[in-house]
Amino acid sequence: MDKSIAIQAKNISKTFTIQEDSHNTVKHRLFNIFNPPRTKKVEALKMMSFEIKKGECVGLIGRNGCGKSTLTRLLAGVYPTDSGYIEINGSTLLLNLGVGMSHELTARENVYVSASVLGMKIKDIDLIFDKIISFAELEEFVDTKIKFFSSGMVARLGFSIAVNAGADIMFLDEIFAVGDMIFQEKAVKVFESSWIEGKTVIMVSHTMDVISKYCQRSAYMKNGRLEFFGDTQKAIEMYMIDNHMEVPAPPAPVVEPEVDAAAGSGAAAADADAAAAEPEV
Repeated sequence: MDKSIAIQAKNISKTFTIQEDSHNTVKHRLFNIFNPPRTKKVEALKMMSFEIKKGECVGLIGRNGCGKSTLTRLLAGVYPTDSGYIEINGSTLLLNLGVGMSHELTARENVYVSASVLGMKIKDIDLIFDKIISFAELEEFVDTKIKFFSSGMVARLGFSIAVNAGADIMFLDEIFAVGDMIFQEKAVKVFESSWIEGKTVIMVSHTMDVISKYCQRSAYMKNGRLEFFGDTQKAIEMYMIDNHMEVPAPPAPVVEPEVDAAAGSGAAAADADAAAAEPEV
């Protein structure tokens, strides 16, 4: 794989088998012992291929249920693909309300486990541990199991680990939709700082302002298909149309008013005549 490519996906797809169990009582189960629950297959992701370059911030948009989160989990290695292959060049971290962190571990333990997965040594984690906790604003809950955390607290911890531990590729699944205003402002400052340069970011969001501001390219998905991958404004337009929303018109160019040369020369001549007619004192 070319060293300039961070992620290469070729002919990937994913299908889930769902069991429909309508026998919800003991009586039903006894009388239907030879009638097993029905199963059905759901094509979460249909065949697709794409490449993401190093240092790109790519948006992933589409309506709920279109396959965005499934795709990010495939790329992050949470799910295996049913077909094709995915090649990753660098360390990855998925931020999706604590996915990848154990809810039976404390915040302290999750910091060490997650940072170790990213390739950091214990002594290096010791140096940035306080910074991670401070950025996440979790000083009072360091030794509390994260199963008692709110979704916003878990997201803050995951984002802080990614920022300070230095993952090469980050998958941000609705990271700007959780947390309070202060944390969201801190997250925005991270994206506007030089820290993000050189990092590869795949951002899942329903906030088009965020996608438009930070993403150079975007992927628009519909019903498990990758309908479009390219210019962010084009992807947003397709998303807005799919949601029956009005596409915002681009701002009209500012046109400077033209000055009539003939009128200008006439006014100048009149001013000269008036000046000549004034009596000298």
